[in-house]
Amino acid sequence: MKFVIITGMSGAGKTLALRSFEDMGYFCIDNLPPKLIPKFAEICKETDGEIEKVAIVVDIRGGKFFSGISKVLEDTKLNPTIVYLEATDDVLIRRFKETRRTHPLAPGGGRPIEGIAKEREQLALLREAANHIVDTSEFTGHQLSKAIKEKFQKGYPSFTVNVMSFGFRYGIPHDADLVFDVRFLPNPHYIQDLQPKTGDDKEVQQYVMKHKVAQDFLKKLEDMVNFLLPLYKDEGKAQVMIAIGCTGGKHRSVTLANILAEKFEENENVNLLHRDVTKGREKVER
Repeated sequence: MKFVIITGMSGAGKTLALRSFEDMGYFCIDNLPPKLIPKFAEICKETDGEIEKVAIVVDIRGGKFFSGISKVLEDTKLNPTIVYLEATDDVLIRRFKETRRTHPLAPGGGRPIEGIAKEREQLALLREAANHIVDTSEFTGHQLSKAIKEKFQKGYPSFTVNVMSFGFRYGIPHDADLVFDVRFLPNPHYIQDLQPKTGDDKEVQQYVMKHKVAQDFLKKLEDMVNFLLPLYKDEGKAQVMIAIGCTGGKHRSVTLANILAEKFEENENVNLLHRDVTKGREKVER
């Protein structure tokens, strides 16, 4: 089992780092008392492989419980990977001012710089034991997430392209990032032999794609997605939802979604969903 302990300075981005591990499929817990970590590890092992990756944030918020971290590090059976996040004093002070929060070691309105100094002292041994030290002083949230995923993902898809077909009569998907309307394409519904079939059938695909307007649209759509994907990745998105709709979500949208997904599945992690393909078969498409 992979066991990651995220620790470091308050304000250095531990919560953002934890979310990044969650995106990579880790079971995540924030601010778990160190003494409970070995017991939690035992519980995870009892899941018969259901939980294989765990990330836990441990820091000075644990107060008197934080001292238990030393025993956890001595536990050779656990063998955790320690990720230590830090930043310069100036950056940490600025972040505390921006969030209007007090430092955990400077309660009652104490100066953040005093709490930061105490924290560095208390975390010195933990920093020395860390496997990875990440200075987040110059990172945005998206950059920190990207750095964590690049270091730990090891084959886990850091970005997912979701392609969905849908019918406008059933509403636009609420989680769509990009919505494309293909109701301008010739409709197979009015071809007697094709009406009962769907865009999963070769005959429907051939009918839709034999028209030049469909071919031109697909080429432009592919070019646009190729342009946007690197930008979404750099911006820190974990996934994008591309929704393609026709009237009933049965013929044209299904055809285009199938072809688009196939074009990107070689280089991207792709999920394909036909939301409405089985709905309203008794109704007439327009």
